[in-house]
Order: sequence, then C-alpha cells, then structure tokens
Amino acid sequence: MKTMKYIYAIMLALLLTACSASGDKQTEEKSDEVDHSAHMAEGKEQPKSKSPASQAMSIIGENHVHIEYHSPSKRDRQIFGGLVAYGEVWVTGAHNATSIRFSKDVEIGGIEIPEGKYALFTIPREDEWTVIINKNWDQHLVDEYNEAEDIVRLKVTPEKLEEPVESLTYEVIAEDAKTGTIVISWDDVSVSFTVKNA
Repeated sequence: MKTMKYIYAIMLALLLTACSASGDKQTEEKSDEVDHSAHMAEGKEQPKSKSPASQAMSIIGENHVHIEYHSPSKRDRQIFGGLVAYGEVWVTGAHNATSIRFSKDVEIGGIEIPEGKYALFTIPREDEWTVIINKNWDQHLVDEYNEAEDIVRLKVTPEKLEEPVESLTYEVIAEDAKTGTIVISWDDVSVSFTVKNA
C-alpha cells in the first residue's frame, strides 16, 4: 500500500514538472512573438508628417540664431482668414510652439532679450501682424500660451508675394555683423522683423 502511494507521488511530481516546463515554453514562445511583433512594428515605415520638423539658422556677428518649427503645407487650402484665423494667437507653425534661440543677448523692437530659448507666436491680420516673443518655449500649440509671459509684442506689416510659398518657411538673414532679419513666408504672405545684437 505504501509502495503504491510512493509510486503515485512520484508520478504526480513528474506530471507537475512536465506541466511547468510546458508552461515555461509557452511563455517563452509568447515572449518571442511579442518581441518579434515589436521588431516588425519598428521595421514598418512610419507615415510622413504633413507638417515636418524644420529649422532655420544663421550667424549674426558672433550670435547664433536658431529657429525650430513644424512646416505645414498649403495643399490648395485658404490659409490666412481660413486655416489660420485672423486676430488670434497662432503658433506660427504646427504641433509644438515655434522656438527661437539666441546665443547672445539681442534687441527686438527696442526691447533687450537675454540669450536663451523662447517661443515665437504671431497674431495675423490682413493689414498688420503682431510678432510675439514669449518666455515659455516648451508648449503645445497655444494651449499653454500666457500673455503675461510675453517679452516682446511687435507690430509688422505683411507683404504680398507674387509667387505663393507652398510650405511655411522661416529664414534668418544676416545683414551685417550686428543686424539680422527674420522672415516668415507662407502662401502669398511674408512678414519680417529685425534682430540686433545687444
């Protein structure tokens, strides 16, 4: 009787060991499947952004001016007074706030700005734009925009372009060792403002 119990105990132990090994193998196989599918997902080509990340930069004297933005395209849409509303704060790009970085102190609109990184917003209107330099460069669209953090609000006059610009474009143009111009162009409109080394 004791012998039979002993045999049953051994058989039960062997059965449990076999089940455990099978479960481990299934877990490993499942893990391999997950890793493989993750690898496949990584290898899959991601769709291209309709507003790709872009940059504009130049050296004005010893000052490195660097702009980072997302560049939406016109794609047969009405831009100003349509996609971009008149009279409202605009990120002047897409996705995150457009950022502008100065490696040296600058002056814009008669106001001195310490070296550093800032957000650049605008308020477009048909006959006048407001260019805004804001302390908080790291924000999504205008969700966190706070007028109290504005350093500069500068009025500029838009110019009509003869040839439309398909994608939003920034340019940093060094005029001389002390002065540069920031140009923003999209569709048939261009605006610009002056940056001076302080």
